Amino acid sequence: MTTRIQRAAKLIGLILLGLLMFGIAGWGVLALLYWDHANPALRDGLALAFAALSLLALVGLVLRRWRKRAIGGFFALFALLLVCWFNLVPSNDRMWQPDNALLTYATFEGDRVTLHNIRNADYRSETDYTLAYYDRTFNLSELDSVDLAAVYWMGPAIAHVFVSFGFADGHHLAISIEARKEKGEGYSTVQGFFRQYELYYVVADERDVIRLRTNYRHDPPEDVYLYRVQGNPANAQRFFLEYLHKINALKEHAEWYNSLTTNCTSNIWVHSRILPGHLPYSWKILASGYVPEYLYEHGKLDSSVPFAELQRRGHVNERAHAADKAEDFSQRIRAVEAQP
Repeated sequence: MTTRIQRAAKLIGLILLGLLMFGIAGWGVLALLYWDHANPALRDGLALAFAALSLLALVGLVLRRWRKRAIGGFFALFALLLVCWFNLVPSNDRMWQPDNALLTYATFEGDRVTLHNIRNADYRSETDYTLAYYDRTFNLSELDSVDLAAVYWMGPAIAHVFVSFGFADGHHLAISIEARKEKGEGYSTVQGFFRQYELYYVVADERDVIRLRTNYRHDPPEDVYLYRVQGNPANAQRFFLEYLHKINALKEHAEWYNSLTTNCTSNIWVHSRILPGHLPYSWKILASGYVPEYLYEHGKLDSSVPFAELQRRGHVNERAHAADKAEDFSQRIRAVEAQP
């Protein structure tokens, strides 16, 4: 009986080890296929070679005579890949797409913060626009609101989430955490796992970052919802400053974007950890479309109405179409907040 148990345990161990090696092999092949700025032919050749060697290692795992050599060789090869992987260096010096070529940064003078290079593009279509930037000085003491924006285009589970900071003078500053794309480069969630993009904080006027999504993105169309986050001014200031410190750090040293660990939603959660009573991590942060519902369940949004009604009020597309380029765009897309 003991021998049978030992044999069964050994078999299960080999199966689990084989699954682990198979998963590592898949990751390695994809990592090489998307290797940062390498020649495409070289990437394809290295990926094919890694796949072939991984297959030999898996065959060797089945053969008792070759098992130890196969395991040792495979993990030595994987270790070499990891060494090369962690030596990939992100950069701020690439041929960027025009709309994310200029980095924002902040300078401080007491209670006053000046944001340099706030984007406010004039769009004619999603891809046809005239870039414009401005500098603006904000008094931290006048920061009086934080709104969460959730943008949907492929069902309720996935959304692009960003925040907008409101000031007493009516100005709203939107900060959207995105993948920084080079000229001719599109966005791919899969590629986002493999160090294809640098991390980029779009600091923009709401007439730019919200109007782009409501008025000019049609393939697929995007629905934008705004929610006022409940909290006190002191916490809003801490949250805002945490963003600004990160923005300045990225200007000095680029970082990699990752579709899972450093994306639009996970980084918001990381920044929120500076606040007392911050929310724990949840699967609803991973499934970003449910972030507003998660905040509502924990009392971070207006709970005086059911969430469905709050969501209905927060849908800004029609109001954004009507406001278009208006100077009071931010006030007009929030006008429904005054309704009972």
